[in-house]
Amino acid sequence: MNAIRIVGIVLVIGGIVGFFTGGFNFTKESTAAKIGPLELTVKEKESVNIPQWLSIGVAVAGALMLVAGTRKS
Repeated sequence: MNAIRIVGIVLVIGGIVGFFTGGFNFTKESTAAKIGPLELTVKEKESVNIPQWLSIGVAVAGALMLVAGTRKS
């Protein structure tokens, strides 16, 4: 299996996952204040949305790479 086909498979899978999940969430922890031995930390929940058009575009690009990888072989 050549590199173009592997990248194509990864892009197709990533595009499909991005389409169905719509994004992901993560928690960012930061230090708000530190006074001597006391430390105040703040946890913020962040979310990243993945547009559906981008997910479809990535999946299509991956499919095109798969087709191009099979034609060269």
